Order: sequence, then structure tokens, then C-alpha cells
Amino acid sequence: MKFKHSLNTQKIASYIHLNEGTTLTSLALETSDKLNKFERIKAEKDGLAVARDLPHFAEIGWESIEESDRDYRLKWLGIFFRPVTPGKFMMRLRLPSGVIFSAQMRVLAEILQRYGSEGSADITTRQNLQLRGIRIEDVPDIFDRLAKSDLTSIQSGMDNVRNITGSPVAGIDPDELMDTRELVRQVQDTITNSGKGNPEFTNLPRKFNIAIAGCRDNSVHAEINDIAFVPAFSDEKFGFNVVVGGFFSAKRCEAAIPLNAWVDPTEVVAVCKAILLVYRDHGLRANRQKSRLMWLIDEMGIDQFRAVVEKQLGFTLKTAAPKDEIIWEKRDHIGTYAQKQPGLNYLGLHVPVGRLFAEDMFELARLAEVYGSGEIRLTVEQNAILPNVPDSRIDTLLQEPLLQKFSTKPSILSRSLVSCTGAQFCNFALVETKQRAIAFTKELEQELDLSRPVRMHWRDVPTPALSRRWQILALWERRSEKMAKP
Repeated sequence: MKFKHSLNTQKIASYIHLNEGTTLTSLALETSDKLNKFERIKAEKDGLAVARDLPHFAEIGWESIEESDRDYRLKWLGIFFRPVTPGKFMMRLRLPSGVIFSAQMRVLAEILQRYGSEGSADITTRQNLQLRGIRIEDVPDIFDRLAKSDLTSIQSGMDNVRNITGSPVAGIDPDELMDTRELVRQVQDTITNSGKGNPEFTNLPRKFNIAIAGCRDNSVHAEINDIAFVPAFSDEKFGFNVVVGGFFSAKRCEAAIPLNAWVDPTEVVAVCKAILLVYRDHGLRANRQKSRLMWLIDEMGIDQFRAVVEKQLGFTLKTAAPKDEIIWEKRDHIGTYAQKQPGLNYLGLHVPVGRLFAEDMFELARLAEVYGSGEIRLTVEQNAILPNVPDSRIDTLLQEPLLQKFSTKPSILSRSLVSCTGAQFCNFALVETKQRAIAFTKELEQELDLSRPVRMHWRDVPTPALSRRWQILALWERRSEKMAKP
């Protein structure tokens, strides 16, 4: 399939709204000669501004793009230069709550199909999709396709709020307390200006994660988010306790701590915005290893941080409910489960290490339409869910060839296997991880007889992509003669 290069600046600007004269939001920054490399790049030009240059970049090719634009600012548009695959970019989408529809999945499959074996997609640990093998000359046309399909990649990289997670079975879980999909969408729309780009939130000190849980289990991994809304009742009224500051980095790993605040669902968007603005205006910026939200909370103290957030909000937060409604055990949703809707079911498919190819995506789209409602859900365990399958169609669906590859009954070790990107696409990695993880797991399964699940996470770099403190088994690769063998 041939991509068009005719998309002009006006069409790009309609995909990403840009105000003339837009500069960085007013921040308490030092003079430019004292800024670190990343703060200097942001001070010189907002990342969203390169949207105007995309047609030009498509014409001149990746090697001629100015380095700070190519390697950094393009990430504000969700486009990532990969040094290990020069000329083949990664594109990170935004899929709030991990919801995607068949027509959208088919568009993504068509985009990747053009790149043959070099094109693939990864389901991420934030219920998202990352497309690999993308050529810069195709990006204008891809953005046009995304806009027409109600998809966006805006503000998905660098110092922005990442994909907002929610229960992957929101709206269909018989035991849920609230369907949070619309709330998650409202938060994303506020942060991204409904996918058009919002300079108010494009210059945070570092990346930022938000999760909103309306279920009784911790399927959103609340503890590793900068802000997490945990279901709780206050005076018999439903709302959320708020925890803040969770993160992983090479230097430090911390679980989110209570803000000692309970919020009504109608206050969630305002609270997110207030915390983000406090972080934007007061967050630490000199040392990027000490710039996540928890470092600011440490410096202020949680009580002072809460007071500053309340001042930004303009009202006093209610004290946290005495207990929350989360059972701190994570469901992986793999298998066949009855929905709250009578006669309907969802099937959780195990996608080994989250890797998809164009043919898999086409088939997922087809199965969702033929057997369900044309909807697909993604999970933080890098798996997929087909919802709204009638009782009468389950047995036939289970016989489909794709469900032999993406099983609803994987083995115990494979079931909880998660892997980071690895050296195939990540310039920080030492070795390939995804295929090694699959092969190693198969070997272990031949040797071990396990009676309970074991969460096994493979990671090759000291980044927060895979949680480690809360896993039973985490494997870190190190350069050695043995590990260097193919």
C-alpha cells in the first residue's frame, strides 16, 4: 500500500492544534545557560511546534532533520527516533483505558502491513500500542489516517502525561463499582485538548502516569502511578481515595502514598489538572534523576503538597475515606468470563510478550466484529480482551486459529510473562529480551511443575517500563559471555 506525501501544513495543524506564537508555559526556570540539556531543548521550542515541520521532514528524510527535533521534539507528537533501527521510527498512540475498535485496529494493521516483517506493534504496560518500523516520509499520511479514525499519538512521549489507564473490563465487569471509561477520556481530553495538543501540559519536569480504578481489584497497578484514583466510599457515597508519587527509575523505586484526600468522580479532572500544574510550576528540574513527582513531595512534605494542590484547586479536599474498596490482588483477565450484561462474555487472550504483527491485528479486528461488538481491550499485562461475545458463540470463537496462538488457557509461567522491548528496538538494551523470554519460559515449563502463578518480568535496562518491586521474579540481563551468545 502506497502512502501519500501530499498532507500540507494546514492539515497537520488540524491534527495538532497550534496557536501562533505559542511558547513554553511560564515557569520558574533558570537562565538558559544554566539549564540541563532537556530543559534547554524545551526552552528553545515547545515540542508541539514541530508539527508544522512534518511535511518538510517527510521531504528531506530522517538524516537531514535537526538533531534536537528528530531525537527529542518529535516525541511530543508520539514519534520516536530509534538509533538501533535508523530511519525506522516508533509511534506511540494514546488509547485511554486500553479501548480500541475494529476499524481502528484495521487502520493500524494497514499502516504496518506496508513495512512487511519490519513492521510490528507492541502492547505496552500502559494498555497502549506502539507501532514499529515507521518511516518519517509516511508520517503526514499516517497522521491523516489517525485523525480520520479518532486516534492520536499526541503528547505520548518525553515530559508529558502518558496513556491513562483504567480497568480493562470497565463497563462489563459484574463486580465493578464504577465504569471509569468516560472519566479516563475526560482526563485525557483535558490534558491533550481533545487530541489537538495542549501546551499547558507539555513542559512537565518529567514523564507522568495517571490511573483511575473503578473495580475491586488492582488491575491498573495503582501503586506505580504518579496519581491513582482508588475506589472508596465516604459517608456511603462513592468516590476515590487519591494516592500520589508512585514511580520507578534507575535510582529509586517508590510506591504511591496517600494524599489523605477523597474526591467525588466529578472532581477527578480538576484534581488531575491541579496536581499537574503544581508539578509543572514547582517540580524539580536540575537533575532528571530526581525530577519525578515523588521528589517534589519529599521536598514539600505530603501535608504541604496537599495544601498547595488545594490552593491551585480553589477548594479544600475532603479527608480520605478510612478504607478503599480495592482487593490488592491483580486479575490478568485471561480466560472466559461472564459479563454484567446477561448472555454476554469477555475472552481474555494471552499475547506472548505483547508482540503483534499486521496479520494478527487484522484477525483481532475480524474476530471482534464477527463474534463481539467490534471492540478490543488491552491490558497492562500486554494482553488483549474480546468483549461482548454471546454465550452461543464462545465455542466457535475458541476454535479460531488466532486463539490457538493467543490462548485463553496459557501455561502458568507464560500466563504472567511480561518483557521490555529489548535490543531489537531499544538503544539502551544490551540483548534481545522478548524472544529470549518466550524461549526461556518454555524451557522452564519443561523442568518445573508449578501449582500457582509466577509473575516473571524480563527487563534489560534500568527504566520503569516493567515493575520489579512488586513481582515475584524479575530477570535483569547483564552483559556477559554467556548472555552474548545467540
